[in-house]
Amino acid sequence: MTTAEPVRRWLAQRRPSADRFPYDAVVTAYQHHGKHFVPDEWTRALAAARNRLPQLHGTNTRYLSAFLSCALDKVDGTYDYRSYLGLTLLRLPGPEQAPGTAAQQLARRDHLHVILLTDLIAFELRAAYDERTPLPQMRPAPDVAAKRLRHAMRAAMPALRRLSLIEHTTDSTQVTLLRRVVATVSMVLTAEDRRALQVSMLPVHTVHDEWMFIRVLQAFETTFALLATDLTDVITAVKAGQVPRAASRLAAAASLLRESASLWPLLATIQPAAFHAFRTFTEGASAIQSRHYKIVESLCRTPGNARLHSPAYLSVPEVRTAIMHGQVSLDDVLNAAQQLAPDPVLGAAMREFAAAITQWRQTHYRLAVRILGPERSGTGYTEGTPYLRHARQEQVFHQGPTAGPGAGAQT
Repeated sequence: MTTAEPVRRWLAQRRPSADRFPYDAVVTAYQHHGKHFVPDEWTRALAAARNRLPQLHGTNTRYLSAFLSCALDKVDGTYDYRSYLGLTLLRLPGPEQAPGTAAQQLARRDHLHVILLTDLIAFELRAAYDERTPLPQMRPAPDVAAKRLRHAMRAAMPALRRLSLIEHTTDSTQVTLLRRVVATVSMVLTAEDRRALQVSMLPVHTVHDEWMFIRVLQAFETTFALLATDLTDVITAVKAGQVPRAASRLAAAASLLRESASLWPLLATIQPAAFHAFRTFTEGASAIQSRHYKIVESLCRTPGNARLHSPAYLSVPEVRTAIMHGQVSLDDVLNAAQQLAPDPVLGAAMREFAAAITQWRQTHYRLAVRILGPERSGTGYTEGTPYLRHARQEQVFHQGPTAGPGAGAQT
């Protein structure tokens, strides 16, 4: 894709509609070149499109604005973790999207989790048989691709079953099964789903493994967005004296976090050489900027002063501001209720959640060491593995039965 003519034709209309913006052509160009290398012709045309936003009609002007912000982040100097992953273009679970019960929120998370992973599966299947598939550089060997498909299916399976999209399977490595799952999920995709999957894949380079890298990080963010909602509801329940409900919700959150750990073996199929080939161009985007992870951490307990002034929180100023303005944590409400008899069920749920966080962080650290080395910087040239090694010592909770040095590590 060498010309931005589709965007220019759209701009030439007397009254362009946001609903008819040529997303297909733009995404194709970005995947052909990589965001870091997309020709100036494209970024100039997209900047002109953004200038027209106030005059546009149609129902999707706000979404187009969010897309253009992601597409132009490197030009604008706003490139970061959120824009790299296109998180504003995905309907992450949470009350700001749509209120609902715990079951409804989980179903929304499961739906997004499944469509992200089945998109990855479909991409890997296409790449195995069609050389025209995007991101052609450094395709994995067949055995690596097969392992990746197997782990992707395993990571998707619990959510697929909860959504009743798949029943008993005997061999999750069979291509026929993979294709059947992709076809089944495709039938439940809405037009909004299809657009979100398309526009949230703007890799910086054309290395094959970056597709998997982006989808796995998006899946992790989907889970942590729901965990943030879960912990908020747990705090509300404890404050209302509904301790059994709080314990149940926290135990469910721990179970989901353990389940999400199945994404680590999938991410571990990344080829180190491929990762180093594209990570050069991700400077400025690091998982240390994960807003939802910091919300989860700070809802467990209020970070200490040193942590609050560390790069981890300075990189998420809106989360840091909420904390400094008195955001209440689970630790806070337990401290306020400490005159009451401790509840063994809530205590067990807290231990379970802290253990899940600890295991998740330890796996993250081990994988980072394997790919980066013990003293290498992380994605976006952050401190990387030394930072993860140190941050594992952070406690999950201060109050309750999990207090103490072994209460759980953070990153």
